Amino acid sequence: MTNRDDWTDAFPPLKELPPSDGARLRSASVVVVLPEGSRIFGPGQAPEKFLLLIEGTIRVQQVSESGREIVLYRVAAGESCALTTACLLGHEDYLAEGIAETPVRAAAIPRTLFDELIASSRAFRQFVFTAFSRRVTNLFRLIEEVAFARIDLRLAQRLLQLADTDNHLSATHQELASELGSAREVISRQLQEFQRRGWIKASRGEIELTDKAALRQLAEG
Repeated sequence: MTNRDDWTDAFPPLKELPPSDGARLRSASVVVVLPEGSRIFGPGQAPEKFLLLIEGTIRVQQVSESGREIVLYRVAAGESCALTTACLLGHEDYLAEGIAETPVRAAAIPRTLFDELIASSRAFRQFVFTAFSRRVTNLFRLIEEVAFARIDLRLAQRLLQLADTDNHLSATHQELASELGSAREVISRQLQEFQRRGWIKASRGEIELTDKAALRQLAEG
């Protein structure tokens, strides 16, 4: 952990804080650096700090008792974790886990200071609640997709999103199932159908998009 005086540059709304609040935020917080694969939080843990991501990506996922996973959302640079916000505000433990998908650098704000600024600073409240409301809206979209959208359409969308400029992506059937809140067997059958139609070529952990136009037509409904 290292102190950093300039991490707030990554979060422009924090520049609206009164100088005294900004100084408290910088002096009381630390910048944490975590390697890829780190488990940042998990079910049953109580949040002790409010994290603001400076660099990297955090995957927030729910794991059932049977081991089935669903990716709820990702936290990118310049964002905060909505689940952490909810748990801090409600004094609740985490119900999901956060995993560093890449090396991560984040500002960790102590819970006591978070509570004080929420109570006293309009600019800080607006910053926190704006990010929180945006994420909650996205979660409702995810629920709607999982409950009502066709899996072939959603899979086509995700393949197009994950593919690189050479039309390749590295992902197992289980990873795609977790992304889409589905079962691995369902995703495997759908990928086999895409391959039968000539839209993709799939090998172990690798997928090549061979007919992006067809996938895009399906993805657009």
